[in-house]
Amino acid sequence: MCYRFLVSLGALSVLLAASVLAQSSGGVPRAPDGHPDLEGIWTNATITPLERPGALAGKATLTDAEAKVLEAKSADELAEADGKSEGPLLTATGSAGTGGYNALFIDRGSEFARVDGVKRTSLIVDPPDGKVPRMSAEAGRRLAASYVGGGFDSVKERPLSERCLIGFGSTSGPPMLPVLYNNNYQIVQTPDNVLILVEMVHDARIVRMNAKHASPNVRLWLGDSVGHWDGDTLVADTTNFTDKTRFRGSTENLHVVERFTRTDAGTILYRATIEDPAAFSRPWTIEYPFLATKGPIYEYACHEGNYSLTDILGGARKKESEAGR
Repeated sequence: MCYRFLVSLGALSVLLAASVLAQSSGGVPRAPDGHPDLEGIWTNATITPLERPGALAGKATLTDAEAKVLEAKSADELAEADGKSEGPLLTATGSAGTGGYNALFIDRGSEFARVDGVKRTSLIVDPPDGKVPRMSAEAGRRLAASYVGGGFDSVKERPLSERCLIGFGSTSGPPMLPVLYNNNYQIVQTPDNVLILVEMVHDARIVRMNAKHASPNVRLWLGDSVGHWDGDTLVADTTNFTDKTRFRGSTENLHVVERFTRTDAGTILYRATIEDPAAFSRPWTIEYPFLATKGPIYEYACHEGNYSLTDILGGARKKESEAGR
């Protein structure tokens, strides 16, 4: 009996030592239930664009030398735009003519996303051309309308992000995309729920583990996420969106399946497949890493002292009075 005890004790010591060694050497940390531990603070900041630029057509990856040249060019462009009221970056952010953004507020990362040891030229990995699939005419109209920004007769006609209700650019997702700043997330994991706290607009997504989707008449801005483990990968399946979020012109029937795979102590490989037959000609997939960061998650005081909505609606009333309406 003493011999069996010593053997068992020895085996336990080997397992504990192996676990400590795996974590100290960059292995995958595990939660008490044995699943990979996704907890921590992460950033998805990267200058890799959603779609592959025309200049890089047919080139899915970059060598480190090629990436270094383009990363330096991106840094130079940001420095060149600093303090100015015009430029491609300001136009893309809707700030052309106002100079509303400068380099101090921009934290979009400085490198291309690295996956499987090489840097990617687009977040989209399927289709292989790195482009969003052909959109329906109606989806194109919805997407164009989102760029215009809605009506001016009521606060409720303004975009959700402008009203500080959800982050812009699908930062909270799903799918979760890197944007201009505040690209930090905190994950809290239990056997029953996985919470994803988004730094921008302090959105909070709860993935309910091993659950069923809510009734189809329950519609949420961030959708209804249910999860399960597929081996060492957390799979989050999200449906039940509203018709207000409209990710890239999608409908309320948008369906997103996300996969979170912790590949080492400092990386979660994030992969999401987007499907909406009414909006896109085929499903499409993005993939890129979330990297561990010290944090903390900062408060996102979006509406405190915010006078922009008053000015937007007041400006519309002034234009109407000038036009004699």
